[in-house]
Order: sequence, then C-alpha cells, then structure tokens
Amino acid sequence: MQQFADHDIAEIRSRIDQIHDMLAKSASDDQPRPDAAIGPDEAQPRLIDQLSLSIQLRRMRKSHFGTAQMSGAVWDMMLDLMLANANGRTLSASDLATGAGVPLSSGLRMIAAIEGAGLARRTIDERDRRRTIVRLTEAGAEKMASYFDKMNAAVRSGYSRAA
Repeated sequence: MQQFADHDIAEIRSRIDQIHDMLAKSASDDQPRPDAAIGPDEAQPRLIDQLSLSIQLRRMRKSHFGTAQMSGAVWDMMLDLMLANANGRTLSASDLATGAGVPLSSGLRMIAAIEGAGLARRTIDERDRRRTIVRLTEAGAEKMASYFDKMNAAVRSGYSRAA
C-alpha cells in the first residue's frame, strides 16, 4: 500500500474543501439567493435553518460516536483515515498530525484516544520500522460509514425543510 506524503494530505484537504463548497453551492442553488430581490427578513430564516442543521449534525456526530471526542483535529484525523481506507492507502501517525494541523505529540495523544475507542489501530511500518501506521479498524470504518448515512439523511431532510 502506498503512503500519503504531506502534499498528498494537503491535496486531499483541498479536495474535501472543494466538495464542501460544491455541496454548499448545490444547496444554495436549490434556494433563492439573498440578494437585492430578497429582503433581509426573508434571508434570515434560511440562515437560521442552516445554523440549526449544522448544530444538529454536530450533536448527531457526538451521539453517534458515544464518548469518543469527535471534533476538531480528531475529526479531521478520522476523515483522513476514512479517505485513506476508501482509497486503499495508509497514513502514518505523523501524516495524521500534519493533516490535522497539530504537533506530533498532540497528534499521538489524539490517535491514542481514537485507538482506545476501538476505531483505529497502530502498527509498525514494515518498510521503515521507525514509522507508525494508523488504520481504521473494521468497526471504525463501519461507524464512519453509518455516520455519513445518517448525516446525508439529516442534510436531505434539513434542506427540504429549509426550501
């Protein structure tokens, strides 16, 4: 399996941001834009619906993963691990820390928490025994997939309410 380099992670993050922007644009294309033709009183309910949906998704993620702290850099690591898993690639602990924008020492603590929750496992890289490889466990991959199924359903119902 191929390893991710720092530039690969940066490219993946960029693509995730692009997808997020496309999804946001897609959702806004379904709704009238708050421009000169729409007064601020009419745009406010859409903003409130979007904020409510964002809060709902965060709460859903928290309840879906139980006691695991799934926000910020830890969530970024889980997304990177899921993407690597889907593409048949592996990530090192330092790749994950770099991708999440945290120092390696903090990243290692976060990886330990993810591993403690049974969502990932660490192994020694056979090609370079100084490196630690981190992979989602089967349970971790299933948990991520089921979260995204729930999230997609919530987004669809949220957008249909907001329209």
